[in-house]
Amino acid sequence: MSTLLRQHAEAQFAQELEELGKQDHEKRPENWKLSPQSVVTYLMGGKLKNGFEISPKYIGNRRLMEIAVATLTTDRALLLYGLPGTAKSWVSEHLAAGICGDSRLIVQGTAGTGEDAIRYGWNYARLLAEGPSEKALVETPLMRAMKTGSIARIEELTRIGADVQDSLITILSEKTLPVPELNTEIQSVKGFNVIATANNRDKGVNELSSALKRRFNTVILPVPDSMDEEIDIVKRRVESFEKVMALPAEAPALEEIRRIVTIFRELRSGVSLDGKTKIKQPSGTLSTAEAISVMNNGLSMAAYFGDGRLTASDLAAGITGAIVKDPVQDKLVWQEYLETVVKPRDNWKDIYRACRELL
Repeated sequence: MSTLLRQHAEAQFAQELEELGKQDHEKRPENWKLSPQSVVTYLMGGKLKNGFEISPKYIGNRRLMEIAVATLTTDRALLLYGLPGTAKSWVSEHLAAGICGDSRLIVQGTAGTGEDAIRYGWNYARLLAEGPSEKALVETPLMRAMKTGSIARIEELTRIGADVQDSLITILSEKTLPVPELNTEIQSVKGFNVIATANNRDKGVNELSSALKRRFNTVILPVPDSMDEEIDIVKRRVESFEKVMALPAEAPALEEIRRIVTIFRELRSGVSLDGKTKIKQPSGTLSTAEAISVMNNGLSMAAYFGDGRLTASDLAAGITGAIVKDPVQDKLVWQEYLETVVKPRDNWKDIYRACRELL
């Protein structure tokens, strides 16, 4: 059993990728480990001809995954766009794992990300001693992807400053990376492409220029359509967490997951499930990822500060923390929701009392 806290997708699902490779007889683009059809099967799950079961990594519209994979067979880069917590990074990682078997070629976008993190950097000790040379060049994940014909991932593209974002334009349009200091360039090997993720909700977002947008094919990942779909996502991810962390707690009852998902969906939409009560919306996104985090936190509370059975009191702190981001505005929204929606519901008294105690 691995002692790593989190394995890369290609290691965690190595057996699935191996079985898909054995059963895959479709045409594969240059330097792809699997055919486009098999990459979609890896993402969406399914049963192979030999009976081997592939677990779903993305639960949602299959057509979106087909469009994403088809994009990466062309010379257009892929932009996964959507609200925070809609599995953009998760899908990006598994796309890279399925296509090139390596999801580690990643640039994490932040407000401090500079051009040297995207294009290339320099070993300054060597640069001062020997002057500009290939040995003094520090390769970025993007440069390595170009050289090996792999997929490079850029996380949170809209967090990077606009001037740095635009350093991607030449790479995406010309498929080359000029190195003027050495009077040379890096040319892309077949199979190279870029998957970027971006959202327009968080603070600190830098809008993409129209020139950069044209270099991407955009796939918008929506929040889960139905209650059952979102419950399934939360259940699978929580079970995975519980297995990795080896928590001495019972698996969460489906009803507890349903209650958390119900709360988040109602506050997201601004109306109760029966459509009878209008609800004020908090400032946070209350995404599926937040629901997963609340459940994981509750399991840890139950395991180490309870009797191992997940209860409303184990979940209350996580729910309140996820909803109340603004201590004034969000607290009022949460109090009103508890009184008008949660309190009158049958079998919800425990969660009402546990949450009220924390306010």
